[in-house]
Amino acid sequence: MFKNFKNLGPALIVFAAILWSIDGILRRSLYSLPAPVVVFYEHLIGFIILFPLLIPHIKLVKKIKPKVWGAFFWVTLLGSILGTIFYTSALGMVNYIQFSAVVLLQQTQPLFAVFFAGLILKEKIDKKFFLYLVLALAGAYLVSFPNLSVNWQDDSKTIMAALLAMGAAFAWGSSTAFGRYGLLEVPAILGTGLRFGLATILGILAVYLTGSQGSLMALDLTQWFTLMIIALSTGMVALAIYYYGLKKTPAHISAICELTWPVSAIAIDYFYFQKPLSETQILGALILTLTILKVTRLARKTL
Repeated sequence: MFKNFKNLGPALIVFAAILWSIDGILRRSLYSLPAPVVVFYEHLIGFIILFPLLIPHIKLVKKIKPKVWGAFFWVTLLGSILGTIFYTSALGMVNYIQFSAVVLLQQTQPLFAVFFAGLILKEKIDKKFFLYLVLALAGAYLVSFPNLSVNWQDDSKTIMAALLAMGAAFAWGSSTAFGRYGLLEVPAILGTGLRFGLATILGILAVYLTGSQGSLMALDLTQWFTLMIIALSTGMVALAIYYYGLKKTPAHISAICELTWPVSAIAIDYFYFQKPLSETQILGALILTLTILKVTRLARKTL
């Protein structure tokens, strides 16, 4: 019955990316809280929910190799903490750099994922993949830039915003490869638990390092409820689904599947915010969708 489960890896990653794309809607009521406080609580809640499922795997924790611990620490520090801070900071500089430019720079993430997949995982990459990579980035560009133009300003703030966006792409792209490295050694549910446990520790450190501890007890009932919903959908649950998929999928293939989020984002714009799609966005969405389907088929040959 489950002999073809490995072929579901890319599909699970696509589903997780769709969940992540709706995360912004859920976080709207949390904008008044400092980012480190939100990061800490969403990981703490997720870890508490996960803990009963981790008990059968506790004995495996003692057997985890130092390199695997290092991989999950990298993923937690860069993927859960720094990547989010970099991207949020870049978006906060929209007075100096076009919002869509930040989005485009962040979408260079697959380039870093492919690089680290070859460097860390020694993955053999089919030549066709590079064609699909170019097509996927082109599709993401069309989705993000309806007018096909990017405006740049030549000043220090623009450069800083660009570097922060590229920093987020590096953090999340490399985390795909390091996450895959760790998942080759431990069950997906344990990998999810390790990341949430480590992120809880690093999250509370970030709260105190940024002087945000005064907001720890400032949440209202709506915000607590929102954090719980995030944990059970776009947060812990989405990451668990993603890790199950990543365990069965090469990192460079996963990087393309994760680009589902721009397609999902414009669908949300259209149906939820009632913003019409431009012809270029529709074309970009079609290119991305077809590319992901091609990459999924390519993954079956790789697995």
